[in-house]
Amino acid sequence: MKLNEFKKVLSGHPEAQLRFELPNGDFVPAHAHVTEVARIDKRFVDCGGTFRQDSFCRLQTWFSDDTDHRLMAGKLLKILEKAKPFLESDEIEVDVEHELDFISQFPIESAQASQDEIVVRLAKRHTACLAEDRCMPKAKDTVAFNPFTFNPREKQNSAGCCGE
Repeated sequence: MKLNEFKKVLSGHPEAQLRFELPNGDFVPAHAHVTEVARIDKRFVDCGGTFRQDSFCRLQTWFSDDTDHRLMAGKLLKILEKAKPFLESDEIEVDVEHELDFISQFPIESAQASQDEIVVRLAKRHTACLAEDRCMPKAKDTVAFNPFTFNPREKQNSAGCCGE
């Protein structure tokens, strides 16, 4: 979900409590709050040698024993507005960093408002090869087998799996 879409949901329901739903259906504790808003700029080279760049907004959640604490949409919207100078754009994707047994990042899949809360559904992050056309093995040409022309004494030309 892009930041501008997320902010639109927040601004439409400023008194709503935020609830973060993990990909497995569990919820982050209701007393969690966003402790950090960051712009992450990632510069990298993929396995095919192409230089790439990606930027996104990260919201870090945290909770303690303050079970009365609740994060309202209007408050998060104010924090996001304060971060506007370094976020630079509302066209970047948003993800949530949350600590389970280890720190994990989850892209925001959707944010749906009901009367008194906004459920922010988090998705799983996946890895992928960005240069499949360059680094994945090419499909081998299949040779049609013809039993009528097959000669068992003739040496077969087989490159095997590492023949390239």
